[in-house]
Amino acid sequence: MPIIGIDLGTTNSLVTICENGSARLLNNALGEPITPSVISYDKDTDELLIGEIARQRLVSHPDCTVACFKRSMGTNTVFKLGNKSFSATELSACVLKQLKQDAEAALGEAIEEAVISVPAYFGDAQRSATKLAGELAGLKVDRLINEPTAAALAYGFQERVEQSLFMVIDLGGGTLDISILDIFDNIVEVRATAGDNFFGGEDFTLALMQQFTTQNGIKLEKLSALNRSKLASKIESVKHQLSKQQTASFELQLDKKVYNFEISRAGFEALIAPLIKRFRQPIERSLRDSGVAPGELDSIVLVGGATRMPWVKAEVTKLFRRFPNTNIHPDHVIALGAGTQAALKSRDAAFDDVVLTDICPFTLGTEVVRQSTADQYEEGYFLPIIERNSTVPISRGERLYTVQNKQTKITCNVYQGESRLVKNNVFIGTVNVAVPAAKSGQEYVDLRFTYDINGILEVTAKVGSTGETARAIINNANVKMTEQQIEESLAKLADLKIHPRENEKNRELIALLERLYEESLGEGRTYINSLLDSFETMLVSQDLKLIEQRRLEIYDIAKSIEKEI
Repeated sequence: MPIIGIDLGTTNSLVTICENGSARLLNNALGEPITPSVISYDKDTDELLIGEIARQRLVSHPDCTVACFKRSMGTNTVFKLGNKSFSATELSACVLKQLKQDAEAALGEAIEEAVISVPAYFGDAQRSATKLAGELAGLKVDRLINEPTAAALAYGFQERVEQSLFMVIDLGGGTLDISILDIFDNIVEVRATAGDNFFGGEDFTLALMQQFTTQNGIKLEKLSALNRSKLASKIESVKHQLSKQQTASFELQLDKKVYNFEISRAGFEALIAPLIKRFRQPIERSLRDSGVAPGELDSIVLVGGATRMPWVKAEVTKLFRRFPNTNIHPDHVIALGAGTQAALKSRDAAFDDVVLTDICPFTLGTEVVRQSTADQYEEGYFLPIIERNSTVPISRGERLYTVQNKQTKITCNVYQGESRLVKNNVFIGTVNVAVPAAKSGQEYVDLRFTYDINGILEVTAKVGSTGETARAIINNANVKMTEQQIEESLAKLADLKIHPRENEKNRELIALLERLYEESLGEGRTYINSLLDSFETMLVSQDLKLIEQRRLEIYDIAKSIEKEI
């Protein structure tokens, strides 16, 4: 039974399979490799719509549609779709389930296991949430792969690179990852990773939206969901226009008032100057951590849809005094790498001599106290145990002593981060262990952190005098689901009606026309309405041949209208 590779993206998701040493993308029911990571609830049919249909409904049905939920993985954020509520994990599970079904349809066999890519800078809670989403979707997920590492695998095997020291810059819809990797003798070694889990294409969209609202005396936060969705759609088109031309503009009607907006590429880049500065910071940090000088890099590889913005290539060229590598498809490369990792996991003979090493992207440690006077201690200091960019799997330990007379317990609070004070780091769990009462400094525990290839942390605390050991797989207590909650989520997802895939293309066209109707005015709106009426009348006929013929005709017309709006 094959193992599939999945790129579960903020904006789009893809699924791949690797056969005979070569990874390939699997198409969805629309015949496309890319499935938008968007979900919509149709109140009329009581169905969930996933992918392109849902993306079209972001404008026409904003109260029932959600995107960019990946940014909330590992949190308690609740998303409302009509009268239904979902966590980011459950929404991701719906996307994964759809990808699983598409893969099964494409391959003609059942799929039970997947390798899923995650941002390198995802923490423990986010990684655990991703694995749980796979479980809720009916997939066994033993292996997660960092997105830049996946890109490196695809780059190495697609470009037939035998030896190279290179940087992967992965700028997607919601996250930024920077990794420096070394390929030599069929070994892919990650040297350093840096990034930002809350920085991506959506931030540039928001900057343009704020510019539009400020320019027109509108408060962005007071826009209705419908108007905000209309604006976001127009702004997204401006971003795409600015990738191909020097100026972009649009006309938008909000609450019976028509607004105009125009911006040049130079104006856009001046607007996002603070974001460009933020983009540079993890690049510089990864170079420092790896000890690699910019001139030592053989190549800089751009990954992720947001790298299509011209300023990215210009900024990278300025930083490294050379053009980045854009030979491989920025939207496909991570999925192809995940598929390659799936083949490695399944021990595909084509990869027998390939070795992949990865690193821990952030420092893991515990809280300790420091002596301030002869008999007083200050809490809140961070003791690093596993430093960032350590090769994984890794196991390291520290010995911690009691600091009070007759102390009967040692509490090991676990954090991830880089600050010397724990209050500035991320708390991820606690391990408590009982110790015999004795004079301060007599009793101790050996605290050991073990971090695996999937980014899961095991913590053990062993008492020196008794041998008693406390052990825990660290999860963020605020987001960890109990077995009962998992069962409830499984039941909820099982009860959901997912829109049947055989009708996907027809529903996609209707959703596209409905969005265009929302965005049009006057005669244009009347014409689109006539196209909708025409197609819906054809559907009633149930003549599949005529329906398909008319669908293709109207689809071409709709795409032409979309370009003009």
